[in-house]
Amino acid sequence: MAATSRPRSPAADRGGSLAPGAESRVQSQLSLRERKKIKTRAGIRRATYRLIAAHGYEATTVEQIAQEAEVSPSTVFRYFPAKEDIVLTDEFDQVLLRELRARPAEEAPLDSLRYVITEAARIALLHAREETVQRTRLIAQVPALRARVMESVARTGRLLCGVLAERAGRVEADLEVRVFAMAVLGALHEASVYWAERDHEDDLLDLVARTMTVLSSGLPPT
Repeated sequence: MAATSRPRSPAADRGGSLAPGAESRVQSQLSLRERKKIKTRAGIRRATYRLIAAHGYEATTVEQIAQEAEVSPSTVFRYFPAKEDIVLTDEFDQVLLRELRARPAEEAPLDSLRYVITEAARIALLHAREETVQRTRLIAQVPALRARVMESVARTGRLLCGVLAERAGRVEADLEVRVFAMAVLGALHEASVYWAERDHEDDLLDLVARTMTVLSSGLPPT
């Protein structure tokens, strides 16, 4: 877990910061059932990362994960259909979509996404840096995860298309909506892989800012 004294990056200011009390507001939007599900999923994920750190990804089994997390194997599969999904999925998609819906209606879609994505990265670094580092490292290094990652991106993309279409008054299945959503998610995936390939030495918030700038302004000359 990241130290809470970690200084804010200038990129956080460029991308916006969560309004006072917004983190509490996000938590209050979750029902008791949702919070319990998040707690269970987080426990399974933490157990998985502990085992992977000790034994490696391939040697870690679902049965070992269940024992470490103190749940049954069937519970693991209920939350994560495959071992890869433990690493590739997270529980905050719906929260981020709510935050996107809450952005000002007149704000440009890319600006709204810059805000919520920057916040997601900031909160991940603040509260779950080690898990975030482990996840991106595994995605960059493990072939089975690389093979499945686009399925995860596509699922998130479908959710994102729905919100973007609502805000733009368009149809969710429109080509333009789908291309825009997947362009953003694909770019962010490349940024996370780049971060991992460089041993996480870069500031993730700066990488997010650079990624969003490329999407809005195009490829700058050298």
